[in-house]
Parts: sequence; structure tokens; C-alpha cells
Amino acid sequence: MKPIKITVNDLMQKGYVYERTEPVGENFDTDFKPQLTPWEMLKLGVFGGVYMRDCTDEFPKEWFKDAKFAPLGSDEHVAELNYFGVNASQPLSVWLAKGWIHPDDPRGWFQWYCRYYMGRRHSDDVRQIKRWKAMVRHVAQIKKNCRVGDDTCHTKQRQALMHWAYDSRKM
Repeated sequence: MKPIKITVNDLMQKGYVYERTEPVGENFDTDFKPQLTPWEMLKLGVFGGVYMRDCTDEFPKEWFKDAKFAPLGSDEHVAELNYFGVNASQPLSVWLAKGWIHPDDPRGWFQWYCRYYMGRRHSDDVRQIKRWKAMVRHVAQIKKNCRVGDDTCHTKQRQALMHWAYDSRKM
């Protein structure tokens, strides 16, 4: 595949340039097997509807057509927009304080995943995939403590897993 150069100009990045070197949704690391695509996550409801509303030029338009977003201009997290109707997010300030944010992806893991899904490969991939794999501990807790398909059991953990591309509706 011929590399595709992307220039980002949104509220958090101006003039950031990267290349997409892999086909969309293909050639993932063998240890990385997300159960939801970024489009599915946005459509189901994640991050209280306040995440990536200004990134519509960087990603396919269809990702945003049915996305559950809070009204533009609002920075308020709307838990009801999340699939499980609960807030399972921590503020960006917490992520920054813990050192979880790479400067190239100032919005965090989901931004990294969207770009990875679209074909960008990056020096931060190994760390981000390791973080994604660490979420499996929450999968184990849901499987141990909840009946399959009981969307009322451990809703915060289920929503958090959905934020990390695990399809917790099927657990």
C-alpha cells in the first residue's frame, strides 16, 4: 500500500502530520484483537458524547453519522449517551497526570485506536496494545460475577470495557 499522508488540524492538534501505511481495519498486531470498531463504539455511545466531535475531517464521515454526541459547545459528559448509561470515564487531567497520554495522541487511547484502525503505525503501538490487553482483568470480573447478557450487572466496568473496544454486551 502506498502511504497516505494525513494532516490534522483540530482543537487539540494543529499541523500534526502522520502516515497511514496499512489498509483500513487490517494488518493489526497479532496480540491486538479489538471486538468493536471505532465507528461501532461511537454509534453505541462512549465517553459521554464529548469525545472527538471536532475530528470529523480526519476520519470517515460515516463514523459520525449515527454517533452519540453531546451538543456542540457543551463540554459536559452526558452519561445517558453511553451505552450503559453510566459515566465510566476519568477526566483528561487524570490521564495526563498518570503519564498515559502520548503527545501524538493528546486525546488518549481511543484516538490512538482510531488512527491505528485507519492504518497508522506508530512507535507507541506496543504500549497502547499492552494497555488494551490489561483490560482483560475486567472481562474476568464480569464473567465471574454476572450472568451472560445481564446489562445491569457491573455497568461501570462494562462501559469502561466498551471504551477499550471490548464488546461487553456479549459477556
